[in-house]
Amino acid sequence: MKEKREILQKIVNLCKRRGFVFPSCEIYGGFSGFYDYGPLGAEMKKNLKDDWWERFVRQRDDVVGIDACTINPYKLWKASGHVEGFTDPLIECKSCSFRVRADHLIEEKLNMNVDGLPLERINEIIRKHNITCPKCGGEFTQVRKFNLMFKTFVGAIEDEAHLAYLRPETAQLIFTNFKLVAETMRLKLPFGIAQIGRVFRNEISPRDFLFRMREFEQMEIEYFIHPEKINDCPYLSKEILNFEINIYSIEMQKNREGHRKMRLGEAIEKGMIKSGWHAYWLYEVVKWFLDLGIKKENLRLRQHLPEERSHYALDTWDVEYLFPFGWKEIHGIANRGDYDLRQHMKFSGEDLRYYDEEKKEKILPYVIEPSQGVDRAFLAFLIDAYHEEDDRVVLKLHPKLAPIKVGVFPLVSKDNLPEKAREVYNMLRKRFVAFYDEKGSIGRRYARQDEIGTPFCITIDYQTLEDDTVTIRERDSKEQVRARIEKLENILEGLINGNLSFNELKEKEL
Repeated sequence: MKEKREILQKIVNLCKRRGFVFPSCEIYGGFSGFYDYGPLGAEMKKNLKDDWWERFVRQRDDVVGIDACTINPYKLWKASGHVEGFTDPLIECKSCSFRVRADHLIEEKLNMNVDGLPLERINEIIRKHNITCPKCGGEFTQVRKFNLMFKTFVGAIEDEAHLAYLRPETAQLIFTNFKLVAETMRLKLPFGIAQIGRVFRNEISPRDFLFRMREFEQMEIEYFIHPEKINDCPYLSKEILNFEINIYSIEMQKNREGHRKMRLGEAIEKGMIKSGWHAYWLYEVVKWFLDLGIKKENLRLRQHLPEERSHYALDTWDVEYLFPFGWKEIHGIANRGDYDLRQHMKFSGEDLRYYDEEKKEKILPYVIEPSQGVDRAFLAFLIDAYHEEDDRVVLKLHPKLAPIKVGVFPLVSKDNLPEKAREVYNMLRKRFVAFYDEKGSIGRRYARQDEIGTPFCITIDYQTLEDDTVTIRERDSKEQVRARIEKLENILEGLINGNLSFNELKEKEL
């Protein structure tokens, strides 16, 4: 565990040193739970969001997107249940006033998961095991609920009528816009509404770098299904049913077993995954992570225990990643039933039902919700890509995620090589995020690009001046091939999008 923690610290240091992620407001001593993305981090984060949007919205006929407001009225969050229920268990030291999440402290001290347990039971565990303040050894107060929403007021008057909250999730604005989106886009069930956006949670104890923050981004889909067809998923192909993944069901957790590799079809047959649509979206999400380079052995599907399940959920599964600090959620998929639409109908007085033309009746759809944090995914991709090889650090990021796609270098800074290299760079930067560098040895320049994940580097040498060919170097293998300048754009397009492998490239006449 110590060695794994050291790897995380190396990644934190790399992120700051190379311009991926900075502590927010560091010149003022930092701001706990808030991070700013530097030039390379901003590019990588945008690549991640763009790929998700392309795959789950633009390439699907059944999903559309919205972009809703981040400050919302009190009544919305009262209806959703967040005013009463969006809380974490807080304890405070009676001596030094140190505050911490009770469930996190118990997990650290006893390696025990107490998510969802009643406050009385958490108090019993703290007393039984004599858990004291890690700062001063003092006694803790009784556990109490702490609401995680940031409160504000809209307008010049601070009263209940003007009370509002910064949204803690993007989902609710999808529900409030459900009817307008369905009508304006003439959508037919089943269909989804997607959104990417910032959310805010006043975490008691933010920790583990980008994993638990107070301001972050989410990528969510609310997928609406006819309530009578929640198990009627036409997309459950043989490929999906035969797909194997680590499964950690409720029964396995209660029996203190480890997870088991299992086919999704088997998990459905055994009643672990209760809905065909739920299984389908679990597959789609896991496949997205795999296609962008996450190792399969570092992923598992964990079913929420009944006591930790959200108040609205009929069933919930997390996609968990093996972080240096253990198995943790990077994506959650909940079956929300018709809870949200029903609540907003009740509190707003508006009819949010969907008209079923086939049965000539109005219904409230059920909802499967694939939801994930952008920043947690960003961190998982960084950790999975981080490698130390010989005398170099390499970020083996998928080319789609890499902040810089291609580095362009003159072999030496003389004899018209820089001028020719600039020509190639100016040509490529019109289609790709490119970087020009002529400082230091060619080996040092390669190493700098390896460390930030640049998948391909192009070197202009003396032969270039004779026949207009350059060398293309591949990051992971360090192998090189020569290619004509006129073919570079199409070659890089194929390599980045996965339509061409570097081995195939070596066999081609270029």
